[in-house]
Amino acid sequence: MDEGNHELIRRLYDAVLDMDEDGVTALSRSILAEGIDPGSAVKHGLMPAMEKVGELYAADIYYVSELLLAADALHAGLAILAPHISGRPEEAKRRLIIGTVEGDVHDVGKNLVKVMFEARGWSVHDLGKDVAAEAFVEEQARIQADIIALSALMTTTMLAMPKTIRAIRAEHPKVAVMVGGAPLTREIALSYGADGYARNAGEAIAEAKALLVSHNNLMKE
Repeated sequence: MDEGNHELIRRLYDAVLDMDEDGVTALSRSILAEGIDPGSAVKHGLMPAMEKVGELYAADIYYVSELLLAADALHAGLAILAPHISGRPEEAKRRLIIGTVEGDVHDVGKNLVKVMFEARGWSVHDLGKDVAAEAFVEEQARIQADIIALSALMTTTMLAMPKTIRAIRAEHPKVAVMVGGAPLTREIALSYGADGYARNAGEAIAEAKALLVSHNNLMKE
Protein backbone atom coordinates (compact mmCIF):
# COMPACT_ATOMS: atom_id res chain seq x y z
CA MET A 1 0.00 0.00 0.00
CA ASP A 2 1.19 3.54 -0.77
CA GLU A 3 1.28 5.08 2.69
CA GLY A 4 1.18 8.53 1.13
CA ASN A 5 -2.44 7.76 0.16
CA HIS A 6 -3.43 6.35 3.54
CA GLU A 7 -6.73 7.64 4.88
CA LEU A 8 -5.17 8.91 8.11
CA ILE A 9 -2.59 10.92 6.17
CA ARG A 10 -5.32 12.43 3.99
CA ARG A 11 -7.20 13.37 7.15
CA LEU A 12 -4.00 14.82 8.62
CA TYR A 13 -3.67 17.04 5.54
CA ASP A 14 -7.26 18.21 5.92
CA ALA A 15 -6.84 18.87 9.64
CA VAL A 16 -3.97 21.29 9.00
CA LEU A 17 -6.05 23.12 6.38
CA ASP A 18 -8.90 23.24 8.90
CA MET A 19 -6.51 24.68 11.53
CA ASP A 20 -7.54 21.81 13.82
CA GLU A 21 -4.64 21.46 16.25
CA ASP A 22 -6.41 18.86 18.40
CA GLY A 23 -7.32 16.86 15.31
CA VAL A 24 -3.72 16.91 14.06
CA THR A 25 -2.51 15.77 17.46
CA ALA A 26 -4.97 12.86 17.59
CA LEU A 27 -4.29 11.81 13.99
CA SER A 28 -0.52 11.94 14.47
CA ARG A 29 -0.80 9.63 17.45
CA SER A 30 -3.07 7.28 15.49
CA ILE A 31 -0.53 7.21 12.65
CA LEU A 32 2.19 6.08 15.05
CA ALA A 33 -0.14 3.56 16.70
CA GLU A 34 -0.99 1.98 13.33
CA GLY A 35 2.64 1.69 12.35
CA ILE A 36 2.43 4.12 9.44
CA ASP A 37 5.78 5.64 8.51
CA PRO A 38 5.92 9.02 10.28
CA GLY A 39 8.22 10.36 7.57
CA SER A 40 5.55 9.61 4.99
CA ALA A 41 2.96 11.36 7.16
CA VAL A 42 5.12 14.47 7.29
CA LYS A 43 6.02 14.34 3.60
CA HIS A 44 2.53 13.59 2.26
CA GLY A 45 0.36 15.12 4.99
CA LEU A 46 1.88 17.97 6.99
CA MET A 47 4.23 19.49 4.42
CA PRO A 48 1.88 19.72 1.43
CA ALA A 49 -0.90 20.94 3.73
CA MET A 50 1.24 23.84 4.93
CA GLU A 51 2.31 24.58 1.37
CA LYS A 52 -1.38 24.74 0.41
CA VAL A 53 -2.00 27.08 3.35
CA GLY A 54 0.77 29.29 1.99
CA GLU A 55 -0.90 29.32 -1.43
CA LEU A 56 -4.25 30.23 0.13
CA TYR A 57 -2.57 33.02 2.06
CA ALA A 58 -0.87 34.34 -1.07
CA ALA A 59 -4.27 34.33 -2.82
CA ASP A 60 -5.86 36.31 0.06
CA ILE A 61 -8.17 33.40 0.87
CA TYR A 62 -6.50 32.79 4.21
CA TYR A 63 -5.38 35.68 6.37
CA VAL A 64 -2.68 36.00 9.02
CA SER A 65 -4.89 34.53 11.75
CA GLU A 66 -5.64 31.40 9.68
CA LEU A 67 -2.00 31.04 8.74
CA LEU A 68 -0.89 31.19 12.36
CA LEU A 69 -3.53 28.68 13.47
CA ALA A 70 -2.51 26.30 10.68
CA ALA A 71 1.12 26.73 11.78
CA ASP A 72 0.15 25.75 15.33
CA ALA A 73 -1.52 22.62 13.96
CA LEU A 74 1.57 21.84 11.88
CA HIS A 75 3.90 22.13 14.86
CA ALA A 76 1.61 19.92 16.95
CA GLY A 77 1.99 17.19 14.34
CA LEU A 78 5.72 17.67 13.92
CA ALA A 79 6.25 17.47 17.68
CA ILE A 80 4.71 13.98 17.68
CA LEU A 81 5.97 12.59 14.37
CA ALA A 82 9.44 14.08 13.89
CA PRO A 83 11.14 12.25 16.80
CA HIS A 84 10.16 8.93 15.20
CA ILE A 85 11.57 9.64 11.73
CA SER A 86 14.66 7.61 10.98
CA GLY A 87 17.22 9.76 9.23
CA ARG A 88 16.41 13.30 8.16
CA PRO A 89 15.04 14.75 4.94
CA GLU A 90 17.57 16.16 2.51
CA GLU A 91 16.52 19.72 3.22
CA ALA A 92 17.31 19.28 6.91
CA LYS A 93 20.95 19.72 5.91
CA ARG A 94 20.12 23.27 4.89
CA ARG A 95 20.39 26.11 7.35
CA LEU A 96 18.61 29.46 7.41
CA ILE A 97 19.25 32.54 9.52
CA ILE A 98 16.22 34.82 9.71
CA GLY A 99 15.42 38.05 11.47
CA THR A 100 13.68 41.41 11.22
CA VAL A 101 16.15 44.22 10.57
CA GLU A 102 17.23 46.81 13.10
CA GLY A 103 14.51 49.26 14.08
CA ASP A 104 11.61 47.03 13.01
CA VAL A 105 9.63 45.27 15.73
CA HIS A 106 7.07 43.64 13.43
CA ASP A 107 7.66 39.91 13.19
CA VAL A 108 4.44 38.25 12.03
CA GLY A 109 5.63 37.93 8.44
CA LYS A 110 9.04 36.74 9.56
CA ASN A 111 7.44 34.12 11.80
CA LEU A 112 5.31 32.84 8.93
CA VAL A 113 8.36 32.42 6.71
CA LYS A 114 10.10 30.61 9.56
CA VAL A 115 7.19 28.16 9.77
CA MET A 116 7.35 27.43 6.05
CA PHE A 117 11.06 26.63 6.20
CA GLU A 118 10.68 24.48 9.30
CA ALA A 119 7.90 22.56 7.58
CA ARG A 120 10.34 21.72 4.79
CA GLY A 121 12.91 20.41 7.25
CA TRP A 122 15.32 23.34 7.26
CA SER A 123 17.28 24.15 10.40
CA VAL A 124 16.09 27.68 11.16
CA HIS A 125 18.01 30.07 13.40
CA ASP A 126 15.61 32.89 14.30
CA LEU A 127 17.31 36.03 15.61
CA GLY A 128 13.97 37.68 16.34
CA LYS A 129 13.05 41.30 15.67
CA ASP A 130 14.98 44.60 15.71
CA VAL A 131 18.20 42.74 14.89
CA ALA A 132 21.42 44.70 14.43
CA ALA A 133 23.52 44.02 11.34
CA GLU A 134 26.35 42.72 13.51
CA ALA A 135 24.10 40.00 14.94
CA PHE A 136 23.52 38.53 11.48
CA VAL A 137 27.26 38.64 10.80
CA GLU A 138 28.09 36.91 14.09
CA GLU A 139 25.44 34.22 13.68
CA GLN A 140 26.67 33.44 10.18
CA ALA A 141 30.20 33.02 11.52
CA ARG A 142 28.80 30.59 14.08
CA ILE A 143 26.59 28.33 11.94
CA GLN A 144 27.53 28.97 8.28
CA ALA A 145 23.96 29.11 6.99
CA ASP A 146 23.05 28.54 3.34
CA ILE A 147 20.78 31.58 3.29
CA ILE A 148 20.27 34.67 5.44
CA ALA A 149 16.72 36.07 5.27
CA LEU A 150 15.95 39.67 6.24
CA SER A 151 12.48 41.04 6.88
CA ALA A 152 11.08 44.58 7.16
CA LEU A 153 7.49 45.81 7.30
CA MET A 154 7.91 49.58 7.07
CA THR A 155 9.42 51.87 4.45
CA THR A 156 11.52 53.54 7.13
CA THR A 157 13.03 50.35 8.54
CA MET A 158 13.64 48.70 5.18
CA LEU A 159 16.43 51.25 4.75
CA ALA A 160 18.41 49.18 7.27
CA MET A 161 18.56 46.35 4.74
CA PRO A 162 21.34 47.64 2.48
CA LYS A 163 23.48 48.42 5.54
CA THR A 164 22.88 44.93 6.88
CA ILE A 165 23.60 43.30 3.53
CA ARG A 166 26.85 45.27 3.18
CA ALA A 167 27.92 44.14 6.66
CA ILE A 168 27.15 40.51 5.81
CA ARG A 169 28.95 40.72 2.47
CA ALA A 170 32.05 42.23 4.08
CA GLU A 171 32.54 39.17 6.29
CA HIS A 172 30.66 36.42 4.44
CA PRO A 173 30.68 37.14 0.70
CA LYS A 174 29.56 33.64 -0.31
CA VAL A 175 26.31 33.41 1.65
CA ALA A 176 23.05 34.01 -0.24
CA VAL A 177 20.83 36.79 1.12
CA MET A 178 17.10 37.01 0.49
CA VAL A 179 14.70 39.69 1.71
CA GLY A 180 10.98 40.19 2.07
CA GLY A 181 8.35 42.46 3.53
CA ALA A 182 5.37 44.57 2.54
CA PRO A 183 7.22 47.70 1.29
CA LEU A 184 9.70 45.79 -0.86
CA THR A 185 9.72 44.79 -4.51
CA ARG A 186 12.16 42.58 -6.37
CA GLU A 187 13.69 45.66 -7.98
CA ILE A 188 14.29 47.30 -4.60
CA ALA A 189 15.67 44.06 -3.18
CA LEU A 190 18.21 43.76 -5.98
CA SER A 191 19.17 47.43 -5.66
CA TYR A 192 19.92 46.78 -1.99
CA GLY A 193 22.33 44.01 -2.93
CA ALA A 194 20.09 41.04 -2.05
CA ASP A 195 20.31 37.85 -4.08
CA GLY A 196 16.62 37.03 -3.85
CA TYR A 197 13.19 38.32 -2.85
CA ALA A 198 10.00 36.65 -1.64
CA ARG A 199 6.72 38.55 -1.79
CA ASN A 200 5.18 36.46 0.97
CA ALA A 201 5.62 33.33 3.05
CA GLY A 202 3.98 31.18 0.39
CA GLU A 203 6.69 32.08 -2.13
CA ALA A 204 9.67 31.90 0.23
CA ILE A 205 10.55 28.22 -0.20
CA ALA A 206 10.46 28.29 -4.01
CA GLU A 207 12.60 31.43 -4.01
CA ALA A 208 15.09 29.85 -1.62
CA LYS A 209 15.43 26.75 -3.80
CA ALA A 210 16.00 28.82 -6.93
CA LEU A 211 18.41 31.04 -5.05
CA LEU A 212 20.50 28.12 -3.86
CA VAL A 213 20.88 26.80 -7.39
CA SER A 214 21.76 30.15 -8.97
CA HIS A 215 23.99 31.27 -6.12
CA ASN A 216 25.90 27.99 -5.97
CA ASN A 217 26.47 28.11 -9.72
CA LEU A 218 27.75 31.67 -9.42
CA MET A 219 30.16 30.71 -6.67
CA LYS A 220 31.64 28.00 -8.94
CA GLU A 221 32.43 30.49 -11.70
